[in-house]
Amino acid sequence: EFSSPERDRHLEHKEACRVSVYIYEMHIIQAKMTYAGGYRCEVSTKDKFDSCNFSLIVNGKIMFPILQKCVAKSGCVILMFYSPPGKSEPKTESQPDVDVWDILRRAPPSEYEKIAFQYGITDLRGMLKRLKRIKKEEKKSTAFLHKLDPAYQVDKGQKIKLMVELANPDAEVKWLKNGQEIQVSGRYIFEAVGNKRILTINHCSLADDAAYQCVVDEEKSFTELFVKEPPILISHPLEDQVVMAGERVEFECEVSEEGAAVKWEKDGNELKREETFKYRFKKDGKKHYLIINESTKEDSGHYTVKTNGGESVAELIIQGKCDILYLSIADLTVRARDQAVFKCEVSDENVKGIWLKNGKEVIPDERIKISHIGLGMTLKSSLDKPPKIHLDCMGQAAPDTIVVVAGNKLRLDVPISGDPTPTVIWQKVNKLLSESEGRVRVEMHEDHCIFIIEGAEKPDEGVYRVTVKNPAGEDKGDITVKVIDVPDPPEAPKIINVGEDYCTVQWQPPKYDGGQPILGYILERKKKKSYRWMRLNFDLLKELSYEAKRMIEGVVYEMRLYAVNSIGMSRPSPASQPFIPIAPPSEPTHFTVEDISDSTVTLKWRPPERIGAGGLDGYNVEYCKEGSTEWVPALQGLTEKTSALIKDLVTRDKLYFRVRAINLAGESEPALIKEPVTIQEILQRPKFWLPRYLRQTLVKKVGETINIVIPFQGKPRPKITWTKDGQTLDAKEVGIRNSTTDTILFIRKAEHHHSGTYEVEVQIENMNDKVAITMQIMDKPGPPQNVKIIDVWGFNVALEWKPPQDDGNAQISGYTIQKADKKTMEWYTVFDHYRRTNCVVSDLIMGNEYYFRVFSENLCGLSGTAATTKTPAYIQKTGTIYEPPSYKEHDFSEAPKFTHHLVNRSVISGYNATLSCAVRGSPKPKIFWYKNKVDLSGDAKYRMFSKQGVLTLEIRKPSPFDGGFYTCKAVNECGEAEIECRLDVRASL
Repeated sequence: EFSSPERDRHLEHKEACRVSVYIYEMHIIQAKMTYAGGYRCEVSTKDKFDSCNFSLIVNGKIMFPILQKCVAKSGCVILMFYSPPGKSEPKTESQPDVDVWDILRRAPPSEYEKIAFQYGITDLRGMLKRLKRIKKEEKKSTAFLHKLDPAYQVDKGQKIKLMVELANPDAEVKWLKNGQEIQVSGRYIFEAVGNKRILTINHCSLADDAAYQCVVDEEKSFTELFVKEPPILISHPLEDQVVMAGERVEFECEVSEEGAAVKWEKDGNELKREETFKYRFKKDGKKHYLIINESTKEDSGHYTVKTNGGESVAELIIQGKCDILYLSIADLTVRARDQAVFKCEVSDENVKGIWLKNGKEVIPDERIKISHIGLGMTLKSSLDKPPKIHLDCMGQAAPDTIVVVAGNKLRLDVPISGDPTPTVIWQKVNKLLSESEGRVRVEMHEDHCIFIIEGAEKPDEGVYRVTVKNPAGEDKGDITVKVIDVPDPPEAPKIINVGEDYCTVQWQPPKYDGGQPILGYILERKKKKSYRWMRLNFDLLKELSYEAKRMIEGVVYEMRLYAVNSIGMSRPSPASQPFIPIAPPSEPTHFTVEDISDSTVTLKWRPPERIGAGGLDGYNVEYCKEGSTEWVPALQGLTEKTSALIKDLVTRDKLYFRVRAINLAGESEPALIKEPVTIQEILQRPKFWLPRYLRQTLVKKVGETINIVIPFQGKPRPKITWTKDGQTLDAKEVGIRNSTTDTILFIRKAEHHHSGTYEVEVQIENMNDKVAITMQIMDKPGPPQNVKIIDVWGFNVALEWKPPQDDGNAQISGYTIQKADKKTMEWYTVFDHYRRTNCVVSDLIMGNEYYFRVFSENLCGLSGTAATTKTPAYIQKTGTIYEPPSYKEHDFSEAPKFTHHLVNRSVISGYNATLSCAVRGSPKPKIFWYKNKVDLSGDAKYRMFSKQGVLTLEIRKPSPFDGGFYTCKAVNECGEAEIECRLDVRASL
């Protein structure tokens, strides 16, 4: 695809188009394209060639029949594409636009060559590559509904918008320029409208001419932006000049833009910079100069300066020098405002004379008259001319105003006139400016003066007065300079309202708006511990407050903002105070009256269903008398409990009660008791609510703590009485504690005598209620009684015993029987959890004597001691004689056999080396080592090892003479075996 590597595009067409030139097997170095009734392409290559075939596609379409012409040079080719006469524009009726790529995309591959020949495509390889890329791009995007166009064009200094349409309106996008992510600034603005994402680029410059991407997840949309430069115009043309031979010639022109490229020609031939020995080119801002230091008659001719927007031509006449023959110029002394006349005569009346003043040519005007009559030349001049400042606003009521952006160069060009050349003085607010300030300088010229401030700043604002003086008088002019900049950063925003997932942000305008109205504000937020700021608005905020939403409750956030004016965006403001989006809790639930007396009310409730990230600081309880609207706090401060006892109430008052939950965000909605509560105690019949586990016998172990809680009801407060087996309880052993709702029996350490039946009675006047509790305190049982051996036969012993005398106040659940050999007295369990009082122990060893012991067991465990048989039981031996079987002896003899062979090795001299192998054989074979068939047994340099059939020969610090063939031989009475390897010893470096 045809493009310049330097992105130097010179398309002067009515609208942007993409031109593709297919060139087969060429290495392009540089390319340039222009349009003037047709396309002219200049291509520089590394190769030299005489002819080549080319084809041209404009925007993927053949717009009109193409005539081709190729002018080949050495390493360069010029292509000229013209439309035939009378067919410079396409006609819809006779020649409709044809999209070649659409035809190729729909056609089968077998038709590609025919279509390419029909439409003049000669590079089939390039055509197939592009067609493959087009088909790849046709895959349906899951992220984009509408992608970026392939290319955009915008004039320099204008604004452009790049827009994509997303499938997911909540997806995040990133914009890239030449692969680098674009950051928000005054020139780049991101917008989101529904599922559309827009990138706006303000004040486009040549730096914005680049490739752009819009990235959503893993998908990308590409485009290219072409920034079109306006044509460079010549604002001040060249002037004809007549000079004498040998004099310095300087052509000057001024163009419409600084740094523009111009081309100088003489008589149609371009002047190259290589000719610097004669021509010198100079640039000064918008001004361009062509300088000839010493002119000759050969330099006469027409000089042309060209830009892409125009040209200017001037003639240079070089005259030869002549001698003054008759009358030379005489010195004159005249009074101010008188006329001075200079005369001279030359030798040739055809010679044109030039009058100079202080080395500069004198130009005739209303004060100066030059005449040439015959051989005489005359100059008449009024010497002094009052100075004059030529400003457009001189004489108006308001001074002239110059606006400059902070940081840019301030340049004030003030045209002046006067003879002699006036002196110029610049002042600001009655203060004399000095060039020593570094940034400020003044340049003086004959017809104008320039006041320059490098990098304008806010203090440079004000009224500047320029004064010009010469002997004929003086003149003054005022110029107002206004420096505009981006605004100062606003002060830190304030958070005035916080909710569950939102907050209201408020701020004040910046103290300095940069000299331009504030267009709006950009608000950002971030989490406290994060470094990533997230923009909250794409359109500028016009108001001074904003409600930020979609925050996470309980997360600490910070806010900051930017002020934006027409120059750009300010630096960010300081961050706001950290804040947490929280909401008040919901109202408490299940709010009820639990108890009432003549002066108190007990209230009860449950926590709110939603507490939130702000937590819960407590509850506020209030009451209000019936018929009143004043709510009175029932408690001092907040209570963290979910119940409250309200005291000092007036008997028979009717009161409403409410409770609110409170946290950092404020109070919840109140939970109310709808009906009024009468402050008067209600008689309630006494009744016990016996827990289920106390309705059966309560079993405890000796030493455990007993704590029995029995709830009851009854009003007024009843009388509680405890008894055990009809007797009053001993307060030293049993503790009793009573409250208005329950009674507690407490025994710190249970003993056997605490077992029995306990009765508790609740009584109000002549009404009462009773419940009984049975308690059993148990302990480990004692050992069994009278363990004895009943019978011994074979390998068996029969035992018998009696139950223990003390069962530990619990039923005996079983016995554990153990045995021990008299020799070792190590006890082994034979039976456990055995329920009978007799057993038979079997599988005893003959010739041994055994003791037996028995433990009793109940719910508390085994007894502390065991009952043991007094005498051992002896298991007698029988007369059986063991005769071992006879076996035939096996012959294990085997001839030697190597199971692991020697391996050829190469070692370095001076380092110990080993050779290893493995052998088996029975009886154990005898081992012999040989080197080149010579036995090594008596050589001290060699050490031989044999371990578990692994044979090793160690060669101590071998030298190159130790190389050769090594043999290992194994011999026993059944045979022999040998194995060989080669050892190479290399000399060390």
